[in-house]
Amino acid sequence: WTTSETVSLKGFDIDAPRWDQSTFMGRLKHFFNITDCRTVLLPDSRLDEAKALVESCRAGSVPPGTTVEQLHYAKKLYDSAFHPDTGDRMNLIGRMSFQVPGGMAITGFMLQFYRTVPAVVFWQWVNQSFNALVNYTNRNAKAPPLVARWVPFAAVAAANCVNIPMMRQQEILNGIAVTDEDGNKLGHSRKAAVKGITQVVISRVTMAAPGMIILPIIMQRLEKYRFMQKITFLHGPLQVMMVGVFLIFMVPAACSLFPQSCSMAVSKLEPELRESIISQYGDRVSYVYFNKGL
Repeated sequence: WTTSETVSLKGFDIDAPRWDQSTFMGRLKHFFNITDCRTVLLPDSRLDEAKALVESCRAGSVPPGTTVEQLHYAKKLYDSAFHPDTGDRMNLIGRMSFQVPGGMAITGFMLQFYRTVPAVVFWQWVNQSFNALVNYTNRNAKAPPLVARWVPFAAVAAANCVNIPMMRQQEILNGIAVTDEDGNKLGHSRKAAVKGITQVVISRVTMAAPGMIILPIIMQRLEKYRFMQKITFLHGPLQVMMVGVFLIFMVPAACSLFPQSCSMAVSKLEPELRESIISQYGDRVSYVYFNKGL
């Protein structure tokens, strides 16, 4: 197919990944695609149109004249704005496509306003409120100055380790749905939930790390220059923009660290679920699959 061809439904699977999800580069391309922050500017009506096109393609029918490129773009909008499990439109602030504008603003202000306790408390409150919304939306002696600048990152990393499991505690308590490679539901697993949430925590900390570790070093060096001392009012906007540069790459890169469709060996599941699968399928099912969330 070329991008200008009219779609032939024969053999076309709109849910099949455009890029190989078993490789980092394939996942990187996928998440660069669906975390495109330009999609947050689109009205709900445009997103609903994309959803309707995706669902009609799944049903085996698309409007005459529809091209493969149009279907891929509709799937991009669908993946960026609708929850993969429920199909419901996610709130705008909680979408991964909002991580760049949202994260750059909040992180920039946290890095700028770190000198007083009230400022640290306020911006940590803003940040954790933002994180909580994102997590819920995506649920399947004086210290050296540089050390002080790293306090926001330590707080963010620690908060993610607590916030994400807290917001997704029902998955840990009750388990998440696991399927075979054909999508047939096999049951619910708490161990699968723990593995998925652990990978999400690692991804989130990795997402924030470069901007919140490297940028303070850069700013500390720049602030020694006289010209920077004359434009202190621009330090905040400057840090916001620099964080944005980091996040443009780090949001899709961090999301790409682990496959979205996570797998776990049947032998590592809870005994009761493992026995249930073996009794029904024998050795035919050796791995189960599940959505780890973002």
